[in-house]
Amino acid sequence: MTKLTARQELARDIGLYRRFVIKYIKSRIYVPFSKFELGKDTLVGALYKKRGKYAHLVSHVGMILLVFILVMAGPVVLEQNNEGVGAGLTVVMANDDELSMYTIRAEDVQRYRGGEVVVHTAREGETLEEIAQRYGLEVNTLVWENGLADEKAQVKEGQELRILPIDGVRVKVARGDTIFTLAKKYGLEEAQTQMIVDYPFNEFANDETFELVTGQELIIPYGVQPRNRGTTNFANTYVRQVMTPDAGAVAGSGQFIWPASGGISQGFIPGIHQAIDISNRGGGPILAADSGTVVQVGWSSSGYGNMIMVDHGNGFVTLYAHLSTIQVEQGQTVASGNVIGQMGSTGRSTGIHLHFEVRYGGALLNPLGYL
Repeated sequence: MTKLTARQELARDIGLYRRFVIKYIKSRIYVPFSKFELGKDTLVGALYKKRGKYAHLVSHVGMILLVFILVMAGPVVLEQNNEGVGAGLTVVMANDDELSMYTIRAEDVQRYRGGEVVVHTAREGETLEEIAQRYGLEVNTLVWENGLADEKAQVKEGQELRILPIDGVRVKVARGDTIFTLAKKYGLEEAQTQMIVDYPFNEFANDETFELVTGQELIIPYGVQPRNRGTTNFANTYVRQVMTPDAGAVAGSGQFIWPASGGISQGFIPGIHQAIDISNRGGGPILAADSGTVVQVGWSSSGYGNMIMVDHGNGFVTLYAHLSTIQVEQGQTVASGNVIGQMGSTGRSTGIHLHFEVRYGGALLNPLGYL
């Protein structure tokens, strides 16, 4: 082994110290404040149940503290060097039998927003596992992307490895491929095909039909090696349109009920998918999550398809998208639990599901914190 010069040893020691500092800051600042945010959301939710008597004060103070911390520590916490301790964002995916959990690291979300495929040049002694940990990925993602034999493949010094922005596989579209056939081929359930559409850096020849162009590249988030899977069918059933009558004088309670039955096929990801998707192959009624006034209804050209927005009069607004049938009119009131439409697959959708958003003061919140 070549003996290091004094300057090289100094550079190495500085690098080690830098990584130690980053790891220490992440473990001592980022993780505790993630727990703090969870506790704050629980407290604020309880206060909202009291009709917001103290909610604004607590929410505003919490946001001021959060902004201050992000300004001071954000550049270090969100740095893409992933050798330290990382907090995660949980995404829930549903299949026929059970819910499965995936975790996206905070650092991974930053790369996810950029969408770039980067090239890593291996250093002496590095292993696939170390490189995968550095970028917050599973080892298999590196194996599949770089055509390696398996997880134990040796990496040579100077070898260049392509690093995807998120776990999964990158594919080149062949003649006859559709997002449904690719989802099936790479191990996704049909309800999870929506992830391919929602990945913001996948492009389509037609945003309504999701038509693919032969030869284009596509990323299958959380895709795995090809394997045979059973075929399922999204059959949208016809529902006779019965309008729900005006509910009269109503007031939002700040307490939300589940707007539909089914499994969560896609969870809340800040800046990427700021809603939850509730899937049910048989469709079913969509319920008003709380009492309020219908402020927007009809077809949306932004990808929502048939959608409804309800203003609950207390700062909260809920949005229901991809409906097959709308059963309310703009301007009318609805009570909590009233049927406002039927689950469907209109707009930018790959299967029957409800896209459900909770907004407060214009900000998109995680619905799972309020249901």
